[in-house]
Amino acid sequence: MRSEHSINFPSQAVSDLEKLNEDYGLKIARAIKHEWFSGSTHKYNINKESFRKLRLYARGEQSIQKYKNELSINGDLSYLNLDWTPVPIIPKFVDIVVNGMAQRSYEINCFSQDEFGVSKRTEYMESIVRDMKSKRFTELAKEKFEIDLYENDPETLPNSEDELTLHMQLDYKQAVELAEEQALNVLMEGSDFDLVRRRCLYDLTVLGIGATKTTFDWSDGAKAQYVDPANLVYSHTDSPYFDDIYYVGETKEIPINELVSEFPDLTEKEIKEIIDKRGGYESYVRSSSDKNKVQVLYFNYKTHMNQVYKLKTTGSGGEKLIEKDDQFNPPKEKQEEGGFEKLERCVEALYEGVYIVGCDKILRWRMCPNMMRTDSDFSKVKMNYQIVAPRMYEGRIESMVGRITSFADMIQLTHLKLQQVMARMVPDGVYLDADGLAEVDLGNGTNYNPQEALNMFFQTGSVIGRSFTADGDQNPGKIPIQQISNGVNSGKLQSLTATYNYYLQMIRDVTGLNEARDASTPDRNALVGVQKMAAANSNTATRHILQSMLFLTAEVAECLSLRISDIIEYSPTRDAFIRTLGSHNVATLEEMKNLHLYDFGIFIELMPDEEEKAMLENNIQIALSQKTIDLDDAIDLRGVRNIKLANQLLKVKRKAKVEKEQKMQQENIKAQSQANQEAQKAAAQGEIQKKQAMSQAEAQLEQTKNQMKIQYLQQEAIVKKDLMQYEFELNHKLQNIQRQTSSELEMARENRKDDRVDRQAGHQKEMINQRSGGDTLKKFESSGNDILTGSANIK
Repeated sequence: MRSEHSINFPSQAVSDLEKLNEDYGLKIARAIKHEWFSGSTHKYNINKESFRKLRLYARGEQSIQKYKNELSINGDLSYLNLDWTPVPIIPKFVDIVVNGMAQRSYEINCFSQDEFGVSKRTEYMESIVRDMKSKRFTELAKEKFEIDLYENDPETLPNSEDELTLHMQLDYKQAVELAEEQALNVLMEGSDFDLVRRRCLYDLTVLGIGATKTTFDWSDGAKAQYVDPANLVYSHTDSPYFDDIYYVGETKEIPINELVSEFPDLTEKEIKEIIDKRGGYESYVRSSSDKNKVQVLYFNYKTHMNQVYKLKTTGSGGEKLIEKDDQFNPPKEKQEEGGFEKLERCVEALYEGVYIVGCDKILRWRMCPNMMRTDSDFSKVKMNYQIVAPRMYEGRIESMVGRITSFADMIQLTHLKLQQVMARMVPDGVYLDADGLAEVDLGNGTNYNPQEALNMFFQTGSVIGRSFTADGDQNPGKIPIQQISNGVNSGKLQSLTATYNYYLQMIRDVTGLNEARDASTPDRNALVGVQKMAAANSNTATRHILQSMLFLTAEVAECLSLRISDIIEYSPTRDAFIRTLGSHNVATLEEMKNLHLYDFGIFIELMPDEEEKAMLENNIQIALSQKTIDLDDAIDLRGVRNIKLANQLLKVKRKAKVEKEQKMQQENIKAQSQANQEAQKAAAQGEIQKKQAMSQAEAQLEQTKNQMKIQYLQQEAIVKKDLMQYEFELNHKLQNIQRQTSSELEMARENRKDDRVDRQAGHQKEMINQRSGGDTLKKFESSGNDILTGSANIK
C-alpha cells in the first residue's frame, strides 16, 4: 500500500524553479490527501477514531454500548435495571503518571560547540592547568618577591584532574551560554511551554504519541505550540523519533473569517467556492456541524535544492561571488574564456503549504523562510514539527491506556454483574408451621396464634413448641417457627469481588503502577525501604514516557535556539526581547547576531526526584558521620542538581578530605618529630648550659675565694705591719727604758756604797723577775708575725 501511495508524489528530480511552482505543491497536497483521506483505509479517520476512543477511556467516558450488547438477550434490556455509568478506573492511573511527571522540574543547559566557544573553553582550561602545575613556584614567587602570577582565583583552583573536570561541568559558564539559556527560558515562558508540556505528557500516556510545533513570524517572534496527534499526517516511518519523515502536517478546523484574515488575497468567488464545496471533504474528515468552519491542511515538505554560485575574478585581482539558479550551467570553455567558475552544493530545503481538502485548492506554497539549520551540519534542515512515539513499531503506536482498555471493560462488566446479583438478593425470612402452632396450648385459656408467635419470636427470640400432639404422637411441627436464610448469592458476590480485584491487579501488572506508586494500599508491616523500592520500580516502568517528553523539550529548545538570531536580526519584537533579557546578556547576543559564530548544544537536565534526593542525602549523612567530608562540602553537594555529578563530586570531596587528612597527619608527624628533635636539642643545650653555669659558678667561687684570700692576706699584711710597727715601738721603748735603767744603775753604783748597790741590784732583779716571770727580760719581737703565711691558714 505504501508503494501505491508513494507513486502519487511528484518527482524530486526537477529544478528548483519547478518546485517553487504552485502546481508542484498541489500535486504534493493531493498525494497526502490520497494517502490519508481517501481510499479504502481512511488512515486519518482510523487514527482519529482510535485516539478518540483512548481519550474517552482515559476520562472514564467510554461507550457503554458494548456492555449492553454483552448483557442483553437479543437486544432486549427491559429486564435490566442497572447503572451503566462506566467505572472510572483508568483516569486514576493516567493522573498518577501525568501528575507525577509534570511536577518533575528541569533545567536547560547550553554549551557553545562552535570553534570560537570551544577555543575559549580550551584556553580557560589550559590556564587552570598552568596554575595547577605552577602552584608551588607561584606561591614561592608571591612569598619571596610579592609577585602574583596566578591567572585565576587561587582559592577556587582545583587540586586534581577529577576536580578540574567537575569544575568545568559545574562552575564554568561562558557569558554567551548564560545569555542563550536565559533567552530560551524567556521564549518558553512566552509560549506557556509548561502547559504545552503537560498536554504532551497526557498524550504520551493516553495515545502513545506527543507532538509540538515551533513557529516564527515577524509580529510574535518565535513560539512553541501544542499539536494534537489526532490531527497529524506524516510520511511512513519506523523511527519512534520521526527523524526520517519527508513530509508532515496537521489539519485544523478554522472559521471562515480567520481563514480570510490569514489569506487576505482570497476573492469573494474563491471564498464562496470553499464554502459550497465544504461538504466535499466531510467524507474524508469527521468535522463539526458548524457550516462556517473549513478543514485546512498545513504541511511541510522536505526536499533538496541546488545552491549555485558564479565565482568571478575581477580586474583588480579580487573575487566576486554571484548567486545563480540551478539552471546556470555554462560549458567549461565558456567559463575559462569568461574568467569565472561555477560553484554548487546540494542541501536540504523545506517547503510549506496550506491546502483545503474538500475543494482541492492550495492557498499557499512557498519555500520556508528562515529555515532552521545547525552550523555543525548546514546541509540538513529541521522541520517545524517535533514528534515522538516511544513504543511505535511498523507504524503502529502503542500506549499505556491502550494496554489496559480490555481489563477496564472486564472491570465494568464485573461491576454490572455485581449490580445484577445485588438486585436479585432478598432479605432473610421465617417459616411458620400452622399445624405446629395449633398443637400448642399455653394453659391459660388463650390461643397461640401465628401473629402472637411472631411477636414473641422477634421480641424475645424464643419459640414455644410441642414434641407430641394431643393424641400422644410425634409432632413433626415441634418447632413451629424457623428462620429462612436467603444468602444464596453471597458466594457469587465474593467471586465477583475477587474477579474485580483480579482485573484491577492485572492493570497494575501491565502498567507497572503498583500500590506503592499511589499509596492506595500500603502494608503497615512493610518496611519503608521496601515501599520505596516498589515505587522506584514503578517509576522505571513509565520512564520511557518521561524520556520522550525530555526529547520533545530538547528539540523545542534547539529549534528556538536557532530562531533567536532571527529574532534579534529581523523580528520587530527584538527590542522587547532584548529588554526581557537585560542589558548584560544582550552584549553577548549582539556578538551572535553580528558574527554568527555561535552554535549551541542543548541539554535538558532533569531535576532529581524525592527518591534520588533521599539517596544522595543518605550518602551525605554517611560521609558526614564518617567525617570524610566537612559541612561546607555537604552544602555544596546539596546545591548540585545533577545526581550523577553530585555523586562524582562526593567522591572527589571524600578523596580530597582523605588526602588532606593524610597530609595533615604527615605534617603533624613531621612537626612532632621536629618538636622532639628541638626538645632533645634544647635538653642537650640546657645540659651544656647547666654544666657551663656550674663551671662558671665554680670558677666564680674559686675567683671569689682567691679574691677573699688576697683580701685576707692584704688585711693580714696590714695588721701584721701595724703589729710589727707596734712591736718595734715597744722594743724601742723597752731599749730606752733598759738604757735608762742601766744608766741609773750605774749612777747608783757610783753614788752609793756597795751595800746600797747590792740592795738596789737585788731589788732590781726582783722587779725584773716579777715583770718577765723569769730570770730573763721579755722580748717584744713577734715570732712569725712578720711572715704573711705564718699563722694565717685560709682554706
